[in-house]
This record gives sequence, C-alpha cells and structure tokens, in this order.
Amino acid sequence: MPAATQDSTIYEGGFSDPLCSSQMVFRVLMDAMSRPGSVHPLPEVTTPPPPLCASASALIATLADADTPVWLDAAMAKSSEVRDWIVFHTGAPVVSHPSDASFAIVAAPQNLSALNGFSLGTQEFPDRSTTVILQVSTLSEGVPLALGGPGIKGQASLAPAPMPQHFEAQWQANRATFPRGIDLILAAPGCVAALPRSTRLVRREA
Repeated sequence: MPAATQDSTIYEGGFSDPLCSSQMVFRVLMDAMSRPGSVHPLPEVTTPPPPLCASASALIATLADADTPVWLDAAMAKSSEVRDWIVFHTGAPVVSHPSDASFAIVAAPQNLSALNGFSLGTQEFPDRSTTVILQVSTLSEGVPLALGGPGIKGQASLAPAPMPQHFEAQWQANRATFPRGIDLILAAPGCVAALPRSTRLVRREA
C-alpha cells in the first residue's frame, strides 16, 4: 500500500492539458523575464508533492526535459517523491552537483550561501549557465530591492522573502560576470517574478 500511494503521488499532479498549460506558463515566464522585478500571476496548473510548490513545479514542468539536468537543494532533495515527480513529468535527470545543472530548485533560499556554485556559463556560451528557481513565500513583504537595467523603466521594486544569504553582495558579484551568470526565477504562491543576470541592484538613497 505505501508503494502504491507513493506511485500515485509521482504520477499525478502534472498538467491536465500539457500543451495549453505549458504554453501559458512559458508566456508568463517570458513576460517576467522581459520586465525584471514585475510580479505576474501564475494559476495553479500542477499539484506536486511537498515541499515543491505549485508555481515552481509548473515552471520546471515547462522548462526541463531529458537534456536539462536539475539540481535540488537539501530541503527539496530530502523528498524522494519530489525527485521522482520531476523525473516522471519532465524526463530530466536529477544531479548531485549544482554546477552540473541547467535548472535548480531551491526550497530554502535562506540556506543558499553560494550563487557562484552554479554554472555561470562561458564567454562563448553564456546560455549554458544555471537558471535558479527560488521558492519564496512572498514577493511583497520581504526586504525591498530597488532594481534597474534592461526591461526596467527607471527603477522597479520587489520585496521577496526569504532570500539567499548576503544577497546584495552575491548578486553584484553575479552581475559582474555578465554576459555570464545565473538567472533567478522567484516562485511565490500564485505568482512569479524574475531577476535576469542583466538586472542590477540600485542603492537606495539614505
């Protein structure tokens, strides 16, 4: 009986209409990437096993495939059901080292202390970097971030939480590697936002 229950958790909860759902999720993500710091509603179209949330699972089900390895942080990797759900619904292999991943899913961003541990791509192939999906509880109630860069008129503001340790210093270091560097997708309940590597943090006036 336990095995049957686990199998049903793995097999269920994917897109009920894969084509329409994946197209919708991809459009939402492209809007978020083109307008960094803006918040975009994302309907619940997947029902994954915890601690994988619906918005993050919809993103990974849309983006990952057999050629894009996925890395899970310690909080996520504790669940064999999460790993098996991702493998079943995307075909993507789950890897042990973050630098080997095309995509990463982080359930506990506050414990993520090294963004440069992921693949930053190369000067010749900057697109071979890792896209990191951070599961956050909010995009409006954390420490405010002032953002600038391509796709932003003037400044944008976003207040996600939780975020990686020493995020400002880590993001400035990531920005300094441009065109190399990771891209961040922030997956909150019912919505997403994005911080492409081209986005810079703007110091607020005291």
